[in-house]
Amino acid sequence: MDAADRRSELDHASFVTAGSTFAAYALVILGMALALFAVPYLIFLAF
Repeated sequence: MDAADRRSELDHASFVTAGSTFAAYALVILGMALALFAVPYLIFLAF
């Protein structure tokens, strides 16, 4: 089994879906962290 075979295995729809779900959750967590910590801190600095 070479790299091309391994790549074709990882192109399976379930792996693509899992990767997309992980990326979406990471973006949501990053956005919530910014909303809950960075925004109040910037408001605190402004006043």
